[in-house]
Amino acid sequence: MATVRINNSDREFDLGHPIDISIPLRFNGPQPNAFGVEPATARPCEYGSLVGDTRRGGSCNFEQVTLIPHCNGTHTECVGHITNERISIRESVTDAFVEAELITVDPEAAAGCDESHSTEFGATDRLITRRSFAGKLQATHPYALIVRTLPNDDRKLTQVYKDRIPPFFTTEAMDLIVSLGIKHLLVDLPSIDRIYDEGKLSNHRAFWNVDQNSCELNTNVRRNCTITELIYVPNNVPDGRYLLNLQIAPFESDASPSRPILFPFGS
Repeated sequence: MATVRINNSDREFDLGHPIDISIPLRFNGPQPNAFGVEPATARPCEYGSLVGDTRRGGSCNFEQVTLIPHCNGTHTECVGHITNERISIRESVTDAFVEAELITVDPEAAAGCDESHSTEFGATDRLITRRSFAGKLQATHPYALIVRTLPNDDRKLTQVYKDRIPPFFTTEAMDLIVSLGIKHLLVDLPSIDRIYDEGKLSNHRAFWNVDQNSCELNTNVRRNCTITELIYVPNNVPDGRYLLNLQIAPFESDASPSRPILFPFGS
C-alpha cells in the first residue's frame, strides 16, 4: 500500500495491483478501428544491407510504425483536436495522478428520449443520457470519470466502428460532466459525439468550453482537460473510486496513444 493526499485527505491505494484499461495495439493484427481508416502497421526498417529484423539476419529489431492515434486504439486527446492553435497533448496533461471514478451505464434508445444532440438521432442510435448518471457517482467532484458501457465484452478489443453507430453522449449528459468539474473523461467508445455528426463535434466543444462551430480559443477554454477514447474496462473491475495514472507518449500533437492505469483504493 502507498498513501496519497487527495483533497486534503490521506488515502491508501494498492500499488501492487495496477489495472490497465488500454487496448493493446497489435500491429498488423486484429485491432479496433474507427471510421474505416487504414489499420496501424509496423514493418522492419531497411537501409541498404541493414535490416531491422533478427529473423532476417539483422542484429536487432527496429521498426517503422504507422498509425492514426484517433482511430487505431486507446488514445488521449486535448483541446488542440478542434482548434486552429496547435496545442499538444504533451503540454496539456499536467496531472500525474488523479482521483477517478468508474461507472457503468446502459445506453438507452434514442427513440422517445427527451434529451438532445447537435445532430438528428438515427432510428437505431443509443444514447448516454444525463439520467444515466443518476445514483451512479459516489464522489462529489471526481477529477476523472471513466465510463464503461453495456453490453461489455472483449469484442471491444477489435471492434470496427464504421457503419453501425456506437453509443454517444447527449448534450445534457455532457453539460453535467462539465458542471461537475471533471478534468479527464475516459470512455470505451470511438467518440463522445456521434461518429457521423457533420463534423460538429459539439460534445468535444462543450467539454473543452470552445464555442460551437468555432475553432478559436477563448479565455475560458479548459486547456488542461483531456478526453480518452477506446479504452476497455473488463467486467471483473468493479465500479467505484480509483487512483488514475494517465500515461501518454510525449507527442507534440493533439493526441497520443495512451495507457490509463487504475490503482484500487484501500479500505
